[in-house]
Amino acid sequence: MVHHDPDTMSEFDLVIVLAVQRILEVTEPQNFLRWVRDTVPELVEFPDHMDALDIQRMATVLGIAIWNATPLPKYGFALRPLTPPALQGRCHCGSGLRYRDCCANITNLPEMSTDAIWEILLHELSDAQVRDALERKAVPQHLLALVAERWLEERPRRVLTLLEPLFAGALAELDGRYELAFDMLCTVYDLLDYPRKKDTLIERICAEGNRELQAVAWQQRCTMLADEREFARAEEAFAMALRCDPENTNSALLEITLLTSQNKLAVAQERAQFWLHRLRRIGHDEGLLLEFLRLAVTDPQAALLRSTAEMTGLPELTTLRDWLRQQCQRPLPVYQAQALPTRSRSSRRQTVPNDQQKQMACELVPPPAVAALELQWQAVLPVDKPTSTRLLLDDEDEELLWTQIDWLDMLLQEPLLADSLEVLDDIATAVAAYPNAEVPWVETVLLWPILERAWAIILQVSPPTDCRELPWLVEANRPALRLLFRRHEFQLEHDDVPGAIQTLETMLRLNAHDNHGARAELMNLYLRSGQDAQAAALAQRYPDDLFPQVLYGEVLALYRLGQKAQAQAMLTSAVQQLPRVPTYLTRKRIKQPALDPFGVSVGGDDQAWLYREEMLEVWAAEPGALDWLKRLTA
Repeated sequence: MVHHDPDTMSEFDLVIVLAVQRILEVTEPQNFLRWVRDTVPELVEFPDHMDALDIQRMATVLGIAIWNATPLPKYGFALRPLTPPALQGRCHCGSGLRYRDCCANITNLPEMSTDAIWEILLHELSDAQVRDALERKAVPQHLLALVAERWLEERPRRVLTLLEPLFAGALAELDGRYELAFDMLCTVYDLLDYPRKKDTLIERICAEGNRELQAVAWQQRCTMLADEREFARAEEAFAMALRCDPENTNSALLEITLLTSQNKLAVAQERAQFWLHRLRRIGHDEGLLLEFLRLAVTDPQAALLRSTAEMTGLPELTTLRDWLRQQCQRPLPVYQAQALPTRSRSSRRQTVPNDQQKQMACELVPPPAVAALELQWQAVLPVDKPTSTRLLLDDEDEELLWTQIDWLDMLLQEPLLADSLEVLDDIATAVAAYPNAEVPWVETVLLWPILERAWAIILQVSPPTDCRELPWLVEANRPALRLLFRRHEFQLEHDDVPGAIQTLETMLRLNAHDNHGARAELMNLYLRSGQDAQAAALAQRYPDDLFPQVLYGEVLALYRLGQKAQAQAMLTSAVQQLPRVPTYLTRKRIKQPALDPFGVSVGGDDQAWLYREEMLEVWAAEPGALDWLKRLTA
């Protein structure tokens, strides 16, 4: 709901809100008008040339306009406008004069919109009163979205019942006033995980809606595509939104966001300047948007950070961005890779990959000054590290990170913390926990500088030719390995496949036991990019693997290399270990099995289905591969 904050409202708006609240309390007009005469002069600063009687008259006229526009719950939400006194009667402003000699002579009476009053009422009414208004069909249809806001968190299915009928009929009859209802319906589809319903609604409005509403639907589609990083299609959707309603000011913010998400900062600055001139020319006076554009002209990232921080109530985001910009330029710290005692290395019970048996297991050791600060940092940070190989915290810890922010104060006081892989890992976790972390530009602005600095530190201590290993079992090595895994994920999300391959190769070089399952992702990337020899070599490093990506990836790599006999031999072995995979690859249609969000069953239908989802397209692209697979496994 929109909350009425007296500290941020204009005098006039505050008077209207307080007046509506008073009407709901007193219900009788004369009592209300007495309150108006007593209260409004204290709230509004009238011109100096007006005497006390003039102010009393103006307050009364304003009060009458509000009363006349207010639907009254006592009367079934009907309007009960006041009848003016007879010309010879006493004026209702309390002056004691006849009406014809007093307020009857006031021209330019203020007009009050009943829709505007309903917006206040729907905030002030009790749940029972709102239900009564809905049953009487008293609420204007385009304002049903305000009722939906009241119900969204606790009763989302009731929101569907309320809003879906609005969009069931002829869409061309719905104008821009239904924008909030459309946005609310899309939101509840997201909450209830109804993506098809949301897509259908957007498609219908884009095709059939009023042009104002079409623009809103195209903007929604643009945002969705940008979140999925399909930027070419997002730009097409933005162009359609602009074509449908060139005057929609939301397009300014959307375009700057879209360009910044692609790191097209110079273009974003130019477009911010364009929108600033355009909005000024048409007399647009919305301060927040103009303020955003003025900042975007010089720094689009900072403008979006400030906008997001204001929306989420977390202004610290801009502070973190500024700290990263400055401190990530520091000279690289000198870490040491300290060899572990022989006993520690020999006590590991995991299977050692073939080419890693001569690796020297080491522990990353930060510079002494950094190590001392890390102890203080651990005392300040309100949460522990993500458990095991996970990258995310649970919901409670995520919220705690951004409500107890002493860690950010410590960053500002101690620039040396930028030299700590442990601290960089924690900041990356905090960025991932940020409420709007899924927005593309947030990751670009905040996460990538962290990952790049960590990459440089790691390569300095262990360059590509180094034979030392940083096993995950050693706790001090985990921040570096976690940062590498985040780096590969970021690169994939930004379509940097060569970069992601390089990062995963580094992970496996440093931690051959591969606690994160990086080899499965690397195998898929090798095959998608046609690096079949590298794929086959990777499989040879893990001969006893039970990842379908590795087992069946080796089969496909050998097949594409023309080594059919070896491919057939490996297929026989793969089928013995994971027999369900060929069925899921070779059938044109197959029903999705039940999936467990907490893991997969090795050799089960769920594992085979997930591999099909990942790699069927790659298998199908190789001529004859699926037919060969089907023939040998029938």
